[in-house]
Amino acid sequence: MTSESAAMPRRFELAGRLALVTGASRGIGRGIAMALAEHGADVAMVDRSATSQSEEVAGRIRAMGRKAWVFAYDLAATSGLADLAGRAWTTCGRIDLLVNNAGIGMLNRFSDISLAEWRAVMAVNLDAVFILSREICVRMIRDGVRGRVLIVSSVNGQVASAGLAHYNASKGALVMLTKSLAVELGPYGINVNSIAPGNVNTSMAADFPDLEPLTRRYLEHVPLGGRIAEIEDCVGPAIFLLSQASAFITGQHLVIDGGLTSQQLPRLDLMPPPKHPAFEGKANRT
Repeated sequence: MTSESAAMPRRFELAGRLALVTGASRGIGRGIAMALAEHGADVAMVDRSATSQSEEVAGRIRAMGRKAWVFAYDLAATSGLADLAGRAWTTCGRIDLLVNNAGIGMLNRFSDISLAEWRAVMAVNLDAVFILSREICVRMIRDGVRGRVLIVSSVNGQVASAGLAHYNASKGALVMLTKSLAVELGPYGINVNSIAPGNVNTSMAADFPDLEPLTRRYLEHVPLGGRIAEIEDCVGPAIFLLSQASAFITGQHLVIDGGLTSQQLPRLDLMPPPKHPAFEGKANRT
């Protein structure tokens, strides 16, 4: 093995780093929490309550020889988030990596969304991200921690989906929050980036009543493989942005949607097949 190839795994090495992940008991958050441990980090998790799911994830992380903590807290209660950040910092000793993953969404027409429903979505999806980022990052600056912040947004922050005006708005705001934090925190050695998954095979997606017909239509618009994303598709980009491999990347928004948002309207199936012999007998879908 050459010195260059030996260095490659170390670029993604997170040994000795301490991560705080919100919404880590299931879905993308769980995937990221497990991957952080696999790459050497100790992981603190924030979940609405200390459930068997969160304890199971913590147990798996400890089985890898890492430390794991579970903080039971409802992120909608924004008035207590500063205290939560302080407790996490004190308990863990510091936080190097903050992953703002937790989010909620509910299907409702714009005209039927109450102010209470609007505020409930904004509290978890936007306000909690802002407050936790502020409270953790000021401690990073105080203690000289050159950290990373990863914000999990969504393609809904770029292109709207009907019935999700509050969710769309919250995720769009996260894109600009990412850039704003990157500008202000960069001078202190803190990188801030976001990822934007498209439709992902998670239990949250399964909660929507129109999942099956919507997925069929969705798949017609995804150029890469004609499938929805799996959690693992989001984990690799997350680890990249939390590791030394992305040392000079900040304020960026990485879309994980198989090409969904790269085209205006699906047109490929309306076109004649390519004339180049390399395409002969090849299907459009991989």
